[in-house]
Amino acid sequence: MRELVFALEYEPGRNRVADALAGHPGTRVRSLSLHATDDHLWRVDHATGTPEALAAVEDAFTDGDYYADCLATEDCGATQTTRVLDRTDDTLVLYTDWEPTPVCASVPHIARDHLGDGVLFETRHEGRHYTWRLIHSGEGDVGAFFDALRDAVGDAARTELLRTANASAGGGTRADADGVGLSPEQEAALRAAVEHGYYESPRAVDAGELADHLDVPRSTLTYRLRRAEERLAKAHVARSVAGDAAPAPFE
Repeated sequence: MRELVFALEYEPGRNRVADALAGHPGTRVRSLSLHATDDHLWRVDHATGTPEALAAVEDAFTDGDYYADCLATEDCGATQTTRVLDRTDDTLVLYTDWEPTPVCASVPHIARDHLGDGVLFETRHEGRHYTWRLIHSGEGDVGAFFDALRDAVGDAARTELLRTANASAGGGTRADADGVGLSPEQEAALRAAVEHGYYESPRAVDAGELADHLDVPRSTLTYRLRRAEERLAKAHVARSVAGDAAPAPFE
């Protein structure tokens, strides 16, 4: 089994959910369940945030031009139903049932075409970054999958590979060669942050200045640093527990 983790970073105005999350920093949406067949997709998502942020997320999910992850650049005429399963002041659980048309495309359907049946999907949406974690047999063509994904996404979003690794028999993943599993982009951001004094106290540069140095949007830089810091912290804790073989959680 193989693990594949990547992110789509949406441009403003190209994804209603991304726009809603970008307007409410700290709000997150993660999938609780996601299943796809050739002609259907069902998912349950859990959102956390302020009441105002959750209202914006609900509006984005239920708006007619969202269509449950459809990557088509124009109105595809798909049929979608979204229902609220649970709501509190700071959480929202949404169920979505999507029936695509022949012109539609989505990450799960592209994955089925190139990675085979039995792919497991897990997602997290934060700001304009939509992170996908796929567990697949390893027998498909990952290169063809990414080519098809980039063609479907077009200029609506940037695609960034975060990690690819073998899945262990225990359900976790073996870390990449660096022992932590940072993507090249995460490692570059972390290295630049250290070299330019971002972690000094007081800081020698702020996030905006560091982003300018790397020629990436500030939101992209902070996203990469948070993911890198998360993996480093979890790797440190895992190593400190003798004999601990706990799987690395989705990031």
